[in-house]
Amino acid sequence: MLSRFFRFNEHGTDIKTETIAGLTTFMAMAYIIVVQPSVLSQAGMDFGAVMVATCLSSAIATILMGLYAGYPIALAPGMGQNFYFAFTVILGMGIAWQSALGAVFISGVIFIILSLWRVREKLIEAIPESLQCGIAAGIGLFIAFIGLLQAGIIEKGGLVLILGNFHKKEVLLSIVGLLITGILVSRKIKGSILLGMIITGLIGISLGIVEYQGIAGKIPSITPTFMQLDIVGAIKYGIFTVIFVFLFMDVFDTVGTVIGIGQAGGFMKDGKLPRANRVLFSDAVGTVVGAMLGTSTVTSYIESAAGVSSGAKTGFASVITAICFLFALFFYPFVRMIGTGIPGEGGITLYPVTAPALIIIGSLIMTTVRKIKWEDHTESIPAFLTLLGIPLTYNIGDGMALGFISYVFLKICSGKHRELKWVLITIAILFIFKYAFLLK
Repeated sequence: MLSRFFRFNEHGTDIKTETIAGLTTFMAMAYIIVVQPSVLSQAGMDFGAVMVATCLSSAIATILMGLYAGYPIALAPGMGQNFYFAFTVILGMGIAWQSALGAVFISGVIFIILSLWRVREKLIEAIPESLQCGIAAGIGLFIAFIGLLQAGIIEKGGLVLILGNFHKKEVLLSIVGLLITGILVSRKIKGSILLGMIITGLIGISLGIVEYQGIAGKIPSITPTFMQLDIVGAIKYGIFTVIFVFLFMDVFDTVGTVIGIGQAGGFMKDGKLPRANRVLFSDAVGTVVGAMLGTSTVTSYIESAAGVSSGAKTGFASVITAICFLFALFFYPFVRMIGTGIPGEGGITLYPVTAPALIIIGSLIMTTVRKIKWEDHTESIPAFLTLLGIPLTYNIGDGMALGFISYVFLKICSGKHRELKWVLITIAILFIFKYAFLLK
């Protein structure tokens, strides 16, 4: 029955290959089970509830991708989106996390509409590749910067940043974890980031830095976050820029990942991906479901390439990955043990187990800078302002605004206005309007 439904013979695969590939994909992206509740709990959300919401939304979206779209593409809350959600929107702008979830929900609904109306192509084509790469690289820097702070490797020294106190055992554990994870990634070990966190956590336990709390146990309640989203509050706050950023990041993350996986797996036909609308629809539904359960934007994961490289060719691999996410719910004690911060001096909380993973993830995302057209200054300067502006302003939206506005301005002043799309010009004008009239 499985062979007929997933057309194993037609795709030249079998249940064993797809199962192993699905497990491989899960191992490559399972770090999000620890990182997501660690990040969102810093914004006041319940750690256990966020973990459950993360696993459930990932499982639901990935199963939908496997059964409806038929591709070995797994989904989970996106890196970058979660940092914008927690550190920019909630902690930076002072917006309640319930309203932030409402904004995520609205962006997901808009994404569904764009997928059904096929408007996404115009939006994607309007944003130049250099600017897209600058945004991705800026998010990478942002994630790595927060990772360095949470590791204690750098710290605030008055008005500037300085090296941290390397005599602290938590900081030393972070450095050891960074080296271990870096070695695993360099040697291309499957599930290297997750494995790095596990090894670092075990070292922390042996040294008495991390308190042992068990491996498996009761699944925590999702009640603290389930259906707590405040859609009216999101609209009342007038955070339309936030909704746009959520939508923008989700659309481009998804499209970039899908194209990459499609090319790696040989799924592309004449430069197009069959059933692309179903892929985008599955992704958008994941975001809507995730907001209802209590987590930030759910998106397609490039780590799915690990499964594709192991032979995944059908949606059955996604089903296996989804089952793994459900199974992970029973390991809450272990996830909380390595994902919870350690209070330090001066009220500073360090995360020596998860912080090294953030630094490595940031470095991996940064690789997009090579696609920026550095020789064309009307392309490179806006991209540079974006990738530098995101971490320095501690705000992904503000960094993007620097890029959009400067891009349009430089193209017009350089006589290259014909390269501009009306969508891009509109976005730039909206950002200018925001800073000129909406911000005090």
